Amino acid sequence: MHVDTGTQGQAGEEWLADPGVRRVQRRTVRLLVAAQVAGSVGMGAGPSVGVLLAERVAGSEAWAGIARTSTTAGAALLALPLAALAVRSGRGVALGTGWAVAAAGAALLVLAATTGSVVLLVLGMLAMGAGAAAQLQSRFAATDFAPGPHRARALSVVVWSSTFGAVLGPNLGAPGTRVEALLGLPPLAGAFVIGALGLAVAAVLAALLRPPPPALRPPRPVPAAGAPPRPGTAAALRIAWAVPAARAGLVALVSAHAAMVGLMTMTPVHLDHYGATVTVVGLVISVHVLGMFAFAPVVGSLADRFGRTPTALAGLAVLGAAGAVAVLAGSGTGGVAVALLLLGLGWSFVTVPAAAVVSESVPAGVRTTVQGLADMLMNLVAALAAALSGPLLALVGFPGLGVGVLLLTLPAAVLLARARP
Repeated sequence: MHVDTGTQGQAGEEWLADPGVRRVQRRTVRLLVAAQVAGSVGMGAGPSVGVLLAERVAGSEAWAGIARTSTTAGAALLALPLAALAVRSGRGVALGTGWAVAAAGAALLVLAATTGSVVLLVLGMLAMGAGAAAQLQSRFAATDFAPGPHRARALSVVVWSSTFGAVLGPNLGAPGTRVEALLGLPPLAGAFVIGALGLAVAAVLAALLRPPPPALRPPRPVPAAGAPPRPGTAAALRIAWAVPAARAGLVALVSAHAAMVGLMTMTPVHLDHYGATVTVVGLVISVHVLGMFAFAPVVGSLADRFGRTPTALAGLAVLGAAGAVAVLAGSGTGGVAVALLLLGLGWSFVTVPAAAVVSESVPAGVRTTVQGLADMLMNLVAALAAALSGPLLALVGFPGLGVGVLLLTLPAAVLLARARP
């Protein structure tokens, strides 16, 4: 597939085929995968153990809600600073900093559990958002030195590696109790001790990232006399929005993420209302998470072979199917499980190719900034979707949330279809 790639395009990428650059790319992906596994295990305690800790420490549903949304808010707030750090100092410094801040956040949550401090709880959850921002930035980092025909596959491998943390992280409660007994910590603190270690390992691994040596890279163009400085954030967004493919990719990323978060967040509450056990709720969410991450390499291969836009459009169709099943599921656990599986799968089929489109469609000088903008927008809209999903569930029920998923897919589908060559 050919897309409008601004000033970048596929021209001038011959250097990416150099054997030395390809070795650096393979090493980069290996380090990113290892960091993603360690970091996602550390982050995985948040949605499960973190929710319980928030309720125990906060003592009120209002504060617990603030604490639970702090990680998403932190990811949105830190996406652009980490992208700016990547521009100035390189991906290794930016990702290492993100994972290190998240490790400090996990340590603050241990202190919050020990002292019962709501302030430390919110600050810890907020700092954990840096890990979520690093997770998202890692998938873009995988494309930095990948040739165009293999870019989506490289990105998808890093997304796929999150499967391990998504499965193992929520189950840190049991080994955490052993840590609590060993260190004399209060309940729920042990999971975040393990999480902090995993996040610290991710920070060290990310700090080992190195770009190809200057001799293997094309020389940077020398700015003309009187040329304007590197575009800022607002200018980078204007540049991306002016490119139809980049605009469609940004809208697809934000829409798919909002649809996924809006429906997934209230699924446990909906199932609980109809008497589902905690085990059943956990299984449904696990099926959803597997749909999100487990098939990412397949999605990347399809995007490289058949094109980014057709793959993303197929993902939007799957998201629409998830919304339709949610409308029809009612109180049936089986129907809800199918809807959540399709929701995760559709999210994967949209976000992998759409992220590749965003990376490929903008000039190199603003690419990292635009990637940070994409991550920030995804998390801001996700936080809004999560906040609105509760009142909407009470007002229109689970079928109403399914209609919301259907509506969110339409603008992205129209823009992607129009952006096709």
